[in-house]
Amino acid sequence: MTERSRQNNPYPLGAHANQSGVRFSFVSDNPDCGIVLYDAKGSEKNRIPFTEEDRIGNVYSKTIENLRPDSVLYGFYKANEAVPDEHAVRFTGRQSFGKKSVKNSFIATLVSEDFDWEQDKCPGILYRDAIFYCLHVRGFTKHASSGVKNKGTFSGIAEKIPYLKDIGITTLELQPAYEFDEVPEDKEEGKPAIYQQEKLTNVNYWGYKKGYYYAPKAAYSADRDATREFKTLVKNLHKNGLELVMQFYFPNEVNQNEIPDILRFWALEYHVDGFHLMGDNLPLEMLTTDPLLADRKLLYYDFDMERIQEYQTESEYPHLAEYNDSYLYDMRRFLKGDENVLNNVLKQMRYIPEHSGRIHYLTNYYGFTMADLVSYDHKHNEANGECNRDGNDYNCSWNCGEEGKTRSTKIKQLRTRQIRNAMCMLMFTQSTPLIFMGDEFGNSQGGNNNPWCQDNGTAWLDWSMQRKNETLFLFWKQLVEFRKEHTILHPKSEFKLMDSISCGYPDLSYHGENAWRPQTESYSRHIGIMFCGKYANHFEKQEDSFLYLAMNMHWESHDLALPRLPKGMMWEPVVMTGEAEPVEERENIRRISPRSITMFIGVPVKEKQRKKSRKATVEKQ
Repeated sequence: MTERSRQNNPYPLGAHANQSGVRFSFVSDNPDCGIVLYDAKGSEKNRIPFTEEDRIGNVYSKTIENLRPDSVLYGFYKANEAVPDEHAVRFTGRQSFGKKSVKNSFIATLVSEDFDWEQDKCPGILYRDAIFYCLHVRGFTKHASSGVKNKGTFSGIAEKIPYLKDIGITTLELQPAYEFDEVPEDKEEGKPAIYQQEKLTNVNYWGYKKGYYYAPKAAYSADRDATREFKTLVKNLHKNGLELVMQFYFPNEVNQNEIPDILRFWALEYHVDGFHLMGDNLPLEMLTTDPLLADRKLLYYDFDMERIQEYQTESEYPHLAEYNDSYLYDMRRFLKGDENVLNNVLKQMRYIPEHSGRIHYLTNYYGFTMADLVSYDHKHNEANGECNRDGNDYNCSWNCGEEGKTRSTKIKQLRTRQIRNAMCMLMFTQSTPLIFMGDEFGNSQGGNNNPWCQDNGTAWLDWSMQRKNETLFLFWKQLVEFRKEHTILHPKSEFKLMDSISCGYPDLSYHGENAWRPQTESYSRHIGIMFCGKYANHFEKQEDSFLYLAMNMHWESHDLALPRLPKGMMWEPVVMTGEAEPVEERENIRRISPRSITMFIGVPVKEKQRKKSRKATVEKQ
């Protein structure tokens, strides 16, 4: 084995095969650095120092000739301390999740095999047509009830593709799925003493820390080759018309100049459809105007669109989207019956940014699940080992009368109705809905609103709840189908609240106990919302139905007036979360039961009469 120094171009960093052997490039502010080679057992067998001739700035680069790429195991060292290659595309010995390792023991290996993408293409789903599903790779299928062969892995997700399609999901959002060290130090510096009363050995189940951003997490792979398994997952998702968006958390110590390279790498190497960017002081202008990422979804708390628009041209595919909690808190307060929130709710439900998308959600990986949102007034994070001091204290939740599990049939029924109400609010809001894994069938985390360290049944999705809550699960599927059928519910742009096409109706209108007169006083908790389907032809080239959403989050019944429809049409309820109450004598007045939502659709009178006639015939028989 011989060495050849001084390469003309040390980039990209890390280790890469070339015609002569393997080129190693490493950034170091200490000249005492070099390459570490390991044997198949992980024992150090050779150290090759970098020399001054290998240096350009603070980048050291050297090619080791006659080194077989398919057998090399390597790392770097700095001042006699072994350090991992932060640019490695694959690590060995990382297949077991939660296994404590010696500090800086990551051993990297190269990927030399080609992968057949079979002309794979990103689906490119528009935000207005997308339904997001946030999941943790391990937690999604690790539970014994998941029924998959490869539990807690990328392959496990692939086995669930038919399920994801069945519930109407278009886009998966993965919590950190790149390599990270989930086992922390025994003692975390900077923590108050009260948190250190017990030895901290919890695993970092979530992975929101600085990671090894070029490598899929090996412990999330059933195969020893996580790179191939992740690519296979993406390819299978695309074959089924589904997208994959990855969360990337970049703490302040990450070099901002490298972040664009990381995203480009995943877009090119793994065909990822988008990225949820997390962290402060990110190079947003650089990322949002990067030509290579122009057809990849980029999600962030908020974008300065005025500044970004200076560098962008108008596109049919806006790839940026706001992703923040503003919707979550307003809608949760309305759900539990708080006053002085209705006006904010109406704004949240119709809001679509002018030049980007908006992801809205009532629950996410942090905070309560949808079932816990209606079952707990307070967080219950004692199992995290931090005296229940971690996690958010402001949850805007309501336990419906009793904290946690209950035997009361009345409370159980109310909780189910509240979950249905939450689902309706989510799906009848005009921007892009996101649901967290298991919320579609009422999965619970036992009141833990911060299960960052719970690699167990608390955070793993319990699939048996799908059968136990089958009625709720079918209701979710009904909502998804209804949303997809009615394009007026997910328009291209925000409604103007006016009759801009001179059809006799505004695109969106609000109503109270009298039609066209909404009651939005601070104490009001009920509202009627009418969607005029004639406006759907502006973005789908065909009209939709008239729809009327009646929401009553008060603990008392309320009358709501439905506007008169065009001649020959009448209102018919199609989605209901509560029990129907007798129809009032007055025309187009409906009594909405407490804490319930009803969706009405305008249908021809003749069609309604035919249905009644068929029903009467069946009853006679």
